[in-house]
Amino acid sequence: MQTPAGPRVGGHPRCEPDRVPGDTPPSRPRRPAAVRVAAVVAGTLVGLLALCLISCGGVALWGEAQKDDQGYVSTASEPFRSGGYALATQNLSVRSDVPGFVVDNADFGDVRLRITPHGDKPVFVGVAPTAEVARYLGGTPHSSIRDVSYSPFRVDAALRGGDRRPAPPAAQRIWAAAAQGSGTQTVTWDVQRGNWSIVVMNADGSRGVDTGISADARLPSLSGLGWAGLGGGAALLLAAGGLYWLAMSSPRPRRVRKPVPGVAVINGRAAPRAPAARRA
Repeated sequence: MQTPAGPRVGGHPRCEPDRVPGDTPPSRPRRPAAVRVAAVVAGTLVGLLALCLISCGGVALWGEAQKDDQGYVSTASEPFRSGGYALATQNLSVRSDVPGFVVDNADFGDVRLRITPHGDKPVFVGVAPTAEVARYLGGTPHSSIRDVSYSPFRVDAALRGGDRRPAPPAAQRIWAAAAQGSGTQTVTWDVQRGNWSIVVMNADGSRGVDTGISADARLPSLSGLGWAGLGGGAALLLAAGGLYWLAMSSPRPRRVRKPVPGVAVINGRAAPRAPAARRA
């Protein structure tokens, strides 16, 4: 309800909104500093986690796009040499912490190794449990590969000492997958959970290994993992935005009403005064 007040404007009385006596203008309260700081910190952490998920999802989708017609992601052939009897990778631990509804944990894909000897000697390549390889090559001079970088290509390997010559590798019954012969040898390994090592040697077990090696990996579908990362990251970004809004915004202002002596307030409005009694 509005009541006429003040002079007329354009032939009509100027109206002002009803105001309860003692009514004060609304204030702009702010959230407690501790709440705002906590919201900013939480929003930052959630935002960083969201960016990590989005990055991982993008990499997974990129990897899916790099597969060839057979589903393999390939590397170029690079030179690997050893003055010892063998080239052996250190422990390759295969396990998965990815939820089963995203990637089948029983399917780790396939690895295809192609070994080309740089000479006339037949070559051997095999994959075996790391503990079995350690027993087979124990006490023999061989190169233990710790890491391989591809841009630029670099092999981080250490030559293990010893004075024993190993027996021919094909005679060992430790290999999960193996191939040997002259020319390029290809072995495909169905990756299984566990600790594994890859071994490259001359087929006769002689000293001095000089080969070119390329590795192809056929991974399970990465699409589910990629889209899960992008979707989870987007949801966390929205949550981070909500936390920042909570930190920066102010609660809705409330109008403060102060009691005025002699004026009754009913349902937020000043009650009309009773007419004064006439004197007799």
